[in-house]
Formats: sequence, C-alpha cells, structure tokens
Amino acid sequence: MTTVCIYDSAARRWVRFHQLIDVIATSSVEKVASELRRVESAVADKNCFAAGFLSYEAAPAFDKALRVRDADSSFPLLWFGLFERIEEIELPLSASSQKLSWTPTISRDEFDSCIARIRHHIAEGDTYQVNFSFRLRSEFVGNPFEFFLQLAQAQPSHHGAFIETDEFAICSASPELFFSLDGYRLVSRPMKGTTRRGLTLKSDTENAEILRRSEKNWAENVMIVDMIRNDMGRVARVDTVRVPALFDVERYPTVWQMTSTVEARTDASISEIMNAMFPCASITGAPKANTMKIIAGLESTTRGIYTGAIGFIAPDRKAQFNVAIRTVHIDKAKGTAEYGVGGGIVWDSTSEGEYEECLTKARVLTAEWPQFELFETMLFTQRDGFFLLDEHLARLKDSAAYFDLPLDEPLLNRMLKTLQTDLRVFSNDQRVRMVLHSDGKPTFAIATIDAGAVSSPFRVRLAATPVDSQNPFIYHKTTFRKVYDDALASASDCDDVILWNERGDVTESTIANVVVEIDGKLYTPPIECGLLAGTLRERLLREGSIKERV
Repeated sequence: MTTVCIYDSAARRWVRFHQLIDVIATSSVEKVASELRRVESAVADKNCFAAGFLSYEAAPAFDKALRVRDADSSFPLLWFGLFERIEEIELPLSASSQKLSWTPTISRDEFDSCIARIRHHIAEGDTYQVNFSFRLRSEFVGNPFEFFLQLAQAQPSHHGAFIETDEFAICSASPELFFSLDGYRLVSRPMKGTTRRGLTLKSDTENAEILRRSEKNWAENVMIVDMIRNDMGRVARVDTVRVPALFDVERYPTVWQMTSTVEARTDASISEIMNAMFPCASITGAPKANTMKIIAGLESTTRGIYTGAIGFIAPDRKAQFNVAIRTVHIDKAKGTAEYGVGGGIVWDSTSEGEYEECLTKARVLTAEWPQFELFETMLFTQRDGFFLLDEHLARLKDSAAYFDLPLDEPLLNRMLKTLQTDLRVFSNDQRVRMVLHSDGKPTFAIATIDAGAVSSPFRVRLAATPVDSQNPFIYHKTTFRKVYDDALASASDCDDVILWNERGDVTESTIANVVVEIDGKLYTPPIECGLLAGTLRERLLREGSIKERV
C-alpha cells in the first residue's frame, strides 16, 4: 500500500497521487543522482507524476564536499513513486487526538555543550552560522494518516505532505518552500527567524513586531538569502536572480516565521537544480560545506527525512519541494516516531534562547487546534438595548484577528441593527448568542432569560486539576470549551467551578470572571494567569472599580 498526498501551493489545493506505476528508491549515496535523473526522465517519457523525497544524508550525492553522518540503510536516501494521475482532495478533519510521549535524543547539558562548541568554531573563523538540531522520539501505535491530519490541523501549511508505504510514513506540516519550478521560473522562500505566538492579540502583535525588528534575525536571514542566491545562481540565466521580498513575517498557529523570497529564470533540469541547491542553505549554515562537516561532528544521530526535501515533479517543467521541517517520520516495523528540531546558531546566540526556540518549534506536536467558532453572549434589555455591545464587538474583532478569521464588520453591524429592531417585540430581557463562523458569516440565537434558573445558594468548588495558562483557547471565547466542560463534569454536585493554573493562581470560573474583596478593595486575577477577558471586567478595570492582583 502506497499513499501520497501533497499540498500544491501554486494551485492552493491538496492533491492525491493515484495509480502507482513504479517506485524508484535507493539507500546508496552513489546511486542517488542517477536515480533522480531516472525519475525525471520517467515523468517526461511517460507523461506521469513523481512524488517523493530526498533525505538530508543524500547531500554527498551532489557534492562530495558535503559531509554527513553515515545514513541508516533501512531508510531510503531517495524515494519516489511514479503515478498516472493526480486528484484534488479535501483533507478530512482529524477524528482523533493521538498524544505521544516525546523524549529528546540529547540532554539539556549536552545541548548547552554543543552550543558552546559552535561558538568556539565561530570564534575560530570556521563558520558564521550552524544549524544545529536534535531529534525527539516516541513510541507510535496508531493510524499514521490520522496523526498527519492532527498535525496538519495544528499547523496548516502551504507545503505539507503525507507519504505512507508498508515500511514507513512521513507526516509533514512544513511551512518552508525549498524551491518550485514553473516552466523556467525558479522560486525559493527560505525561512530564518522564529518566535512563538502570543496568547492574546496584544501579546501576539508584540511578538511579531519583536521578530520583525530583530537585528539578529535580520542578519541570519540575509546570510541565508545570500547563500540561496549563490546556489540558485549556479543554474540561473545570467542576471536573473533577484530578491523580491525580504524579512516577511508570517503567522502560523503556534509560531511567527521570518521569510524571504529569491527567484530566477533557469533552463536547468530538476536534477541540476538539486545538484546546485540541495540541501537547502537555511538548514545547514554558512559556509555550507564546512558547516555541514561541523554538524556531522556535533549531532549524535542522522537527520533522515528531517531537513531533506519532500515534493513532486509534474510534466511540462513543474515541480515543488519543501524543506522537510515540522516533519515526523514513523517507522512501522519499530513502532516509533521521530521529529527533528533545531535552529541557526550565531555568535550572539544563547543556549537558553535557542533551546526555547526548539521547544517553540516542537509545540506543533502537542498543540490542540480543533475546529471551532468564535461567539459572544450578550444581554438585551428593552431599556438599554445590547449591554456592553462595544466591549463584545471589540473582543470578537481581536479574536478574529488573532485566529486569522474573516470578519465583515459592516455586515455584522447591519445585522445587529436589524436584530435590535426585531427584539423590541419581546417584553422580557433576552440572551443573544452571536456566533462568527469560520467563513466569516455571523449568526444569532435568541433565548428569554429565566431569572429563576440560578439556584440559591449558588454552589461552587475549586477545580480538581489546573488549567494550562499557555493554552490560547482560554484567552478567547470559542466553541471549543473542553477545559470548561471537563472541569464542570468533575463537579456534578456544583453549579460552577473555580479554575486555577499550574502555579496555583485562581483564574476564573467556567462562566464568569472572579472578583475578590480584600481589605475593602476589589481585585481580579490578571489576564496572564490564563483567563478570558470578560466584557464587564474590562469596563470595571477601565473605570477603576476593580484592580488586577494575583
């Protein structure tokens, strides 16, 4: 059984490759170049499609000066399936959540020691930057495609891929384009510079701006762009290499990434392009050959698919390959999963900062990113209309921007105005639930408020387990309410539950903010504790009626 699905970023669609004709694969570095030429010839001769990958350790096939660790012969250096046709598909939603227990292949002390050795190499003039990485490993028992869907849902990407055979599965949520070829136009979009997403729109915007203004990341990005320009220049038509975009900052569910674009015109074949550019400079360092030698001496395991290239070759000089980052390799025989993670180390890098960046890049493995919608629940009274409408709309707008959801504000305002007129027919106060769907369309549900529905006395208790203050969903009002539903389910004898975080700080209840009177003054927990910024809470803070305090 062979299954291959790849996101075609040019066509903006997922495609599945059908009717396998043949598989061309090798674990011999001496055969990689000739087998790649064979793949390319088959596409031209049979008018078919090739989809597959090159492992990082295939690099010496294109340049013997590129040093790597001895490859594991059980995993291919090159693997391509030849297929008769492709079909556009919609990826189904992940129906399960496979939680794996990931263990690093090196200790923190070993990581710190490697960073110190890299700094020594930089001081000696051996290198300017080293892309140092390590592996995370876990036992794997489950469905590889379901795991891929989970990964793709946690980090939707423009260069994702799934390949499954009887021996292995590759699940890639890569955001980085190694290169695409469309006729004679060659494009590469190297990434260098990463920071984690904030938890609120304010902190998220601040994080993006810090990355955008980071001189360290500028320097690293420019260094890699220059290397890509040089590599591309080896196969480009004279005077056609250019950089149309520099230092773009792109948003993904768990990280912000700095990206640049390099393009050229070329008459070269795929094999010639790989010969000039593989592996991508963004995952080696500078200068490439000497730095790869340093990497081979520092990293304790082979990279395998990690930082290799996954993609397809189509008729009429069309091709696309990613840089295989954010990628999991599942070994079916061993029942294991492996995920590579790393970063570019320069002179002013710190082991603390680089280790934190690695953890940020690994968050995609554990991030829960379900399908959800935003909503607001508002009070409508005949006397005042919508209570705290401005605050509700501001919160909805902020959350839509955070999750990159479309919001047609003029349409929403028109619908609210019409609804307000319609609600005047009721004599009682109404609860209005406003839902913003993923397509940007708002809907409304109305219910009469039953004042007798609240029990007296109102029974509450502390939650049995803490909430994770790093969970972005508790900072936004969404239909994904697992944290709150689980807390309520554990206290069926109560009306509500008081939540607390991993540090022991009280945060909120499942339906309301918490305000406590201490020495005659009113206090509420800060947002940073991990809670939703309630609309009434925001107004009371603004008026000075309450203050924040842990």
